[in-house]
Amino acid sequence: MVNIMQIKLKAPIDCIGDFTYNFYWQQQGRELAPDDIIPHQQNTNYTYRDIVDALKSGEDLYIKGNVGHRLGSSLGVDLKYFSGSGKALKVETERLGNIFVDGDVDTRMGISQVSSTIYVKGTVKSPIGNVVEVQSDLEGYKKFRSITDILHNGLGNDILLPPNYFDNKNLVIKDKIKRDTIGARCDCNKNIIVMGDVALSNGILMKKGCLYIKGNAGMNTGVLLNGGTVIVDGNVEEFAGTKMREGILIIKGRVKGYLGANMKGGVIFAKNAKPLPQVKQTNLNSNEITMLRKYLKITQIEAMMYKKISRYYHK
Repeated sequence: MVNIMQIKLKAPIDCIGDFTYNFYWQQQGRELAPDDIIPHQQNTNYTYRDIVDALKSGEDLYIKGNVGHRLGSSLGVDLKYFSGSGKALKVETERLGNIFVDGDVDTRMGISQVSSTIYVKGTVKSPIGNVVEVQSDLEGYKKFRSITDILHNGLGNDILLPPNYFDNKNLVIKDKIKRDTIGARCDCNKNIIVMGDVALSNGILMKKGCLYIKGNAGMNTGVLLNGGTVIVDGNVEEFAGTKMREGILIIKGRVKGYLGANMKGGVIFAKNAKPLPQVKQTNLNSNEITMLRKYLKITQIEAMMYKKISRYYHK
C-alpha cells in the first residue's frame, strides 16, 4: 500500500518536489530554503523539504491545483551538495514516490530528472525537462518518464508515444517539443537523437553516451559535461561548454558568444569560435578530422575548418 501526501494549492507555486531547492547552493535561501513553508496551501503547512522527503521515502505526491515552474527538478538525484553520490538516489523502499498533478504545470517540469514518474491531468507548458511522455496507465492523466531513467533501465511495460521511439540503444525524439537538460547524468553508452531544436543546458553532467541534436541549441549546451558526447547539427547560444570536465562537444553551426568558460577538461570542436583566456585553439589532427567527418557527414576540407578548443592546463 503506497502512502499519499496531498497538497491543495490556491495559486501556482514554483519548485514543488525540487530536489535542488531552487539551486540552493547558488541562492543560499535568499529565494527559497528547504524548510520554508510552501505558500498558498489550503489546510496544510508542508515545507519544501517535507515534499522531497516524502518522495524519497516512497510516498506519492498528489497536488490539487495548478503548479508553477520546475516541478520535480532533479527528481531522484542524490545530490552531492547535500552529501549524496551525485547519482540516482538509492531508496530504502522499492520505489521513489511519483507525482500526480490535478491541474496544469508551467515550464521546465522535470529538468535533470533521473527517476520517478510525473502524471499531469492538465496541460504542460514547454520547454519541459529531461522527460518524455509514455502511454498512460491512469485515465485522464498524461504520464512522463525521465529520459535518463529510460536509457539506464529501459521502458519496462511503458510504451513511448509516437513519433518518439526507443530500440534499447537509440532514443529518438521527434515530437518537436523543446526541452532542457536532455540526457542529464546519463551514465550508459546509449544514444539520444533529437530531431529539432532544444532549449537550455542539454547534456548537463552526462558521463557516457551521445546526445545528437539535429537542430539548434539554447544556452549552456554541454554545461558540466563529464565524459559524454554532445553534437549540435545547428547553431548554439551563449555559454556552450561552460565548466566542462570531460567529454566532447561538437558544434556544426554558428556559435553565439564565448565557448568553454571555466573549462576543467574535455574538448570542443567548432568553427569561428571566440576564445577565452583560459582556453587554447589548435588545428585538428587526422584522427579528429576523421571523427568530425563521421559525425557531421562533411568533407575533409570542411572538417579542416574546425578548431579544437581545450584548457591550457587540465586539473
